[in-house]
Amino acid sequence: MTPLSIPGFDVHRVPVDDGIALHAAVGGTGSPVVLLHGFPQTHLMWRHVAADLAADHTVICPDLRGYGASDKPAETGPDVYSKRTMARDVVRLAARLGHDRFVLAGHDRGALVAFRAALDHPQAVSRAILLDVLPTLDMWDALHGASAAVGFHLYLMAQAPGLPEQLIQVSADAFFGHFLDTWANDPTAVPADVRRHYLDACAAAVPSIVADYRASAGIDVDHDTADRAAGNQLTMPVTVLQQDWGAALGYDAEGLWRAWAPDLHHRTVSCGHFMAEEDPKLIAAEIRALADR
Repeated sequence: MTPLSIPGFDVHRVPVDDGIALHAAVGGTGSPVVLLHGFPQTHLMWRHVAADLAADHTVICPDLRGYGASDKPAETGPDVYSKRTMARDVVRLAARLGHDRFVLAGHDRGALVAFRAALDHPQAVSRAILLDVLPTLDMWDALHGASAAVGFHLYLMAQAPGLPEQLIQVSADAFFGHFLDTWANDPTAVPADVRRHYLDACAAAVPSIVADYRASAGIDVDHDTADRAAGNQLTMPVTVLQQDWGAALGYDAEGLWRAWAPDLHHRTVSCGHFMAEEDPKLIAAEIRALADR
């Protein structure tokens, strides 16, 4: 994997579970903010936002379990890559770095982990910022008919172990590069060296990435269904930034999120999916505004 990280940040390897450690870049001083990356990326997606926030916050940017330079345990059961397990990793990471309560921001897959962390650990997550994703249950409900083709990868990686890993591994650059090419409004936001880093990181993590997605079609659905039935909600202030998915897929994104997060600030943005790289000033400003609220 191309060795890139956030300039000026220290690199840590932090144990979070039996035999499992997360790779994390940490910088700045002040109240803590934890930033969780999405797919098909690593913590490096936060490089611009993290540098901005580090002026007045301690910023922690881990690679999620199964991604980047973090450990990639074998998928020995459905809970290994559940968002509940990955959320617990993040809470333990922050605690072992000295922070029992923090602001948590996540993009894409990282936003699903942040959502679960905020549900399961409200004593640790004081604020949540979620970028360009829907809660798992609402995502599956929103994808239907021909419009669901945009989420083909969700259905591919939901299949039983074996076939998806084989198909992706033999064409890893083409598969992961497809999303880097088609999900950005501004292709220059991911320069060649960063793109190479992402592709190398993903190629080295195909089984664990697939396991993460497989969990979202299985155990994560079970966990979210139980929370919905129990009426559990996010009790902290929440900011959600999204593209205008509703126009294409025919749903009320803000309404779906408000059912989970009563104290919600929802904003539709004009940049593409990789918004922390395409418009880092906007994203840093939104995170800082909620963190300092």
